[in-house]
Amino acid sequence: MNITNSSVLIDSYFANKSKKLASLLLVIVGSILLTVSAKISVPFYPVPMTMQTLVVLFIGLTFGRFLGPLTIFAYLAQGALGFPVFANGGGFLYLMGPTGGYLLGFFLSAVVLSYIADLGWNKSYLLTFMSLLIGSFVIFFIGLTQLGFLLGKSISETISLGLLPFIYGELFKISILAIFVPLISRK
Repeated sequence: MNITNSSVLIDSYFANKSKKLASLLLVIVGSILLTVSAKISVPFYPVPMTMQTLVVLFIGLTFGRFLGPLTIFAYLAQGALGFPVFANGGGFLYLMGPTGGYLLGFFLSAVVLSYIADLGWNKSYLLTFMSLLIGSFVIFFIGLTQLGFLLGKSISETISLGLLPFIYGELFKISILAIFVPLISRK
């Protein structure tokens, strides 16, 4: 079994290194980046604006079909076990709260994006941009679904609380990655 599963980062930048060690390093570094990006936040209610989606989308398009989802899963497992890796703490109940759907959407987004990247969509600027929109849609769809359910809000109220405040920031993050990811994926 190829545990890197065509990771752009391992195949391009760690080609002469131990693949298992490079894979372990990516999962650890990815988890640390997710934790740090969670702490860079603007305290909106009920969902804070963080830099996590930037990191999640990057991981999904560059870590490969196995390591991308594994990295997000490792991060979520750390949080579920109570480590304070999320924006405002940790614990299993955190995943059941208003922001939990977004966190679960991170994992599904990484699954979808790593598959899309495996098709080569991370090498073209336009296809990368489209991939990032798809990945963001997955995150926000799962996040908004759980947020609306937990708060008992209508669809329009849920969108007002859990999507509209984030659109400009998300488009900025997508724009950065749409330029950066194809550059490192073509090496």
